[in-house]
Amino acid sequence: MEIRYKGLILLLIFVTPLISPAVAADWDDDNWLWNLIGPERLEHGDEFACHGYEGININEDNSIIESCKKYITQHTNSSKWGSEPISFGVPDIIDNSTISSLKESGFIILGDNLKTDVDDMFVIQRNGGSIEKNAANISLLESADRDSLVSIYWEARIFDLKVREDKDAIEFLENQDVWYTTWGEWYNHQLSSSLITVDGSGKSLTVSLTESSDTKWQVPGSIMIQTSSSIISITDLHDNSYPVLQPEIKTLQNGWRDVDQGLLLTITAGDTITILFDNDHNSSHQPIQTFNGLHHSVTIVGHHVTNLHEWASDFYDSPLIFTWLIERPSALEMDWRLPIIAIGVLIATPLTIRWLVSRDQSL
Repeated sequence: MEIRYKGLILLLIFVTPLISPAVAADWDDDNWLWNLIGPERLEHGDEFACHGYEGININEDNSIIESCKKYITQHTNSSKWGSEPISFGVPDIIDNSTISSLKESGFIILGDNLKTDVDDMFVIQRNGGSIEKNAANISLLESADRDSLVSIYWEARIFDLKVREDKDAIEFLENQDVWYTTWGEWYNHQLSSSLITVDGSGKSLTVSLTESSDTKWQVPGSIMIQTSSSIISITDLHDNSYPVLQPEIKTLQNGWRDVDQGLLLTITAGDTITILFDNDHNSSHQPIQTFNGLHHSVTIVGHHVTNLHEWASDFYDSPLIFTWLIERPSALEMDWRLPIIAIGVLIATPLTIRWLVSRDQSL
């Protein structure tokens, strides 16, 4: 009985701090957004979009929408093409108040299982499955339509469970002739492509893409110029040769390349270029949806990203481009009772041990 009594006392001394509650309070910051990983992912071409605050439903607290936007803009640009986030990962169902708040905060793209009809916003649906181990659907990825955007789900951690990615699906994607892009880049590329102007006659054409005040991001646009004439040169306003695109380039950049019907051209917002042909051209042109004549576009969408290092760590050497739906992580604040309990334990421990030793000696 005496041994069991001593054991119970010692157990209470050491277990009490462990079972004392800690409460969730305030919010933490994910330092990886602006340290090391964030800048590297931006340079790579990724997009930082919004997903709200950890554990809060935006339908129940619309203020989280603007707060999430400020959280991102205070720490990083959303893309190499623009500073403000324009994409938001929303629940399946959103109410009218939430829709109004999203518009007021400047968001124009929503995704990616939305079942609510929304006017005046661009909705991207998840149509590429997941890259989670044993959940990826390669046959789905193989059947993508030409010029479509394939949006694929990824979440690195669900509660305390670390999720494994499907390496076969990733390898498959990395070896496809597809454009690696993001929600915001893909959307704005379509818009920019429609704004390209082409003028000229005889042996030359002038192609321009004016920076637009209507777009928050200045993303390049692409056109197809159909002609049977041969190209002598393509130069910018400073008479520098415009870059030549290789067929294997899969990330958005300005440049041009010959194709059977004429040439593909991707021009940066604000640029004006001159194309010189070997004879009087008889050309036509049209905007193209997919960069560099690739079959379709792919983005991996990271959901509930509270720790960029965890979500991106398996993809540092991958050419894939990600749309990261950033959630501001919740912080755990220590209960005010814990320091008092700790002090009590520090005082009680030697006294209890001394009492036990004295009791043993007196027996």
